[in-house]
Amino acid sequence: MGRRLHLVNQLISRYPDLPPEAIYKEDILRSGLSFSEDALRIASGFKPKAYFIFSFDLVPISQMKQGENLRAPEEVCLISGRLGFRRTIVSVRLNPASPYRIDVSGDGRLLLYLDGIELCEVEFQKTPDYYRRRLKNGKPITDIAPTIQWGYLLYLTVFRICQYFGRNEECQFCDINENFRQQKKTGRSYTTVKSVAEILEALEIINETDTESQAYTVTGGSISSQLNGKGEIDFYLQYPQAIERRFPGRWISKVVVQALPKDQVQRLKDAGVQIYHPNYEVWDERLFKLLCPGKSRYIGHDQWVQRILDAAEVFGPTNVIPNFVAGIEMSRPHGFVNVDKAIASTAEGLEFFMSRQIVPRFTTWCPEPLSLLGRANPEGAPLEYHVKLLRTWRDLHAKYKLPVPPGYGEPGVGRAVFSVSAFMDVIPSSTSA
Repeated sequence: MGRRLHLVNQLISRYPDLPPEAIYKEDILRSGLSFSEDALRIASGFKPKAYFIFSFDLVPISQMKQGENLRAPEEVCLISGRLGFRRTIVSVRLNPASPYRIDVSGDGRLLLYLDGIELCEVEFQKTPDYYRRRLKNGKPITDIAPTIQWGYLLYLTVFRICQYFGRNEECQFCDINENFRQQKKTGRSYTTVKSVAEILEALEIINETDTESQAYTVTGGSISSQLNGKGEIDFYLQYPQAIERRFPGRWISKVVVQALPKDQVQRLKDAGVQIYHPNYEVWDERLFKLLCPGKSRYIGHDQWVQRILDAAEVFGPTNVIPNFVAGIEMSRPHGFVNVDKAIASTAEGLEFFMSRQIVPRFTTWCPEPLSLLGRANPEGAPLEYHVKLLRTWRDLHAKYKLPVPPGYGEPGVGRAVFSVSAFMDVIPSSTSA
């Protein structure tokens, strides 16, 4: 038995109250996936990875010898097989050196292997019809309005870069600016600022042909000064305003921007936005200052937290869902070195918000080498941290009798589609939405 398989099996044995699929999912997200040439040949006929905001890869495109960036799928479905997996949707984070490898068996099945041992079968998502369409200006739909979460969520990154530039301002774990540069270098259609007209044209096509998408997210980089003559609220507000005028109630509307003042948050709600994500990234105030220097300087930790509470008064606490990046608490050189201390810090933030009926969610940290933190921490956080976080999040969610966060689809192992962490997988499927 290989070292990684032994580690995963140990944690599955220690935490039998967690679905084994969720533990594997977290490990794959922090380690990435490798693909055989045969698997990539098959994947090329399915829904491709769109690089919807960050790279979410553990190697830069320049080191992908098989052209994986153009051939790999957006997500994979892990199911059945030797371990009897219940349907588990996982975002594809490319890493040719990963111990997790997708290959084709002798009888033609796609299988996932760990340390050379078969785990389960793999399915790829069919390419939606609209993915083959282009706008009138020639831009592909995948540039303007790709979907993730197995087709559930339209991801509208309307500003592809961030105005927090350089190591003294940009979030240390984020590669949005570097990823933009590498995508443009490859020649991929990768629009810097998407116009309202482009978004509406893409959604017209999707509305005519698609029945899978249930929600959209409007997001992009932070705007610290102005973009096209507009500040952050005015720039981002124009998109949901236009979408909700043209397609009232067609999709659950979500916006991911900075923690804004209460009067600006009210403008989002008045425009028809249903869910607001003012992502706080990391709870510990010291780490927030070190890992999010731009956000710390322009807004500050305490002000950020207060604005989340203020937003709950506008949207209602259930509809304010701030994200944090799970694992950066343990990043070198500033993070916790002890798993339990890192969990205690994260849990303090969860307790603070959940006791006020606000349910944070998390993205499993991908240590992208294009980010400062990823280069310094190529292995990310220990799997034990991620496993203990799943239990902590689940137990606090149950303690405060909180509803399933809206806008993420169904909860529960075998049903969840949220693909960049397993928080939805560990919510009992009987929990009311």
